Amino acid sequence: MEWTKWLREIPDFPQPGILFRDVLPIMAHKDAWQEVLDGLEQRIKPLAPDAIMAPEARGFLIAAPLADRLKIGLVPVRKPGKLPAPILSETYSLEYGENQLEVERDSDLAGKRVVIVDDVLATGGTVAATSRLAARLSASVVGFAFLIELAALGGRTRLDSNALVTSLLTL
Repeated sequence: MEWTKWLREIPDFPQPGILFRDVLPIMAHKDAWQEVLDGLEQRIKPLAPDAIMAPEARGFLIAAPLADRLKIGLVPVRKPGKLPAPILSETYSLEYGENQLEVERDSDLAGKRVVIVDDVLATGGTVAATSRLAARLSASVVGFAFLIELAALGGRTRLDSNALVTSLLTL
């Protein structure tokens, strides 16, 4: 796993006591980035998804090339006030506060198989909220895929136990 040498750790961000794992430097190095995309593609492809849902913002950056490689749809999940169409919203807790996510209500996911992709699985609040939005759109969440899982924070326990949860690195 050569890509892990580009993972940057930033202490006390976004607030004191949080050790932020920054994946953006990985994306800046073509070989590391291709290794990450190859690894996630190999894990997602067997699930035969129809679409990827991805929360803002690093989730978008990872999910977009994966959706292109897999020739499937991409449904962005945004922070409040960013979507022009009628929306569905979900509030969630994260390790340093509370937030809200929104998706366009007319996203065509009814009956479709969805994988939720994000950079880091920490407490699971963001992707659990994304999963609830998928359910409200009548989609079936068949998997969750991450670059990194922070196992000590227990995020996996908040996710659907019937769906595959995979990460390229567990810390």
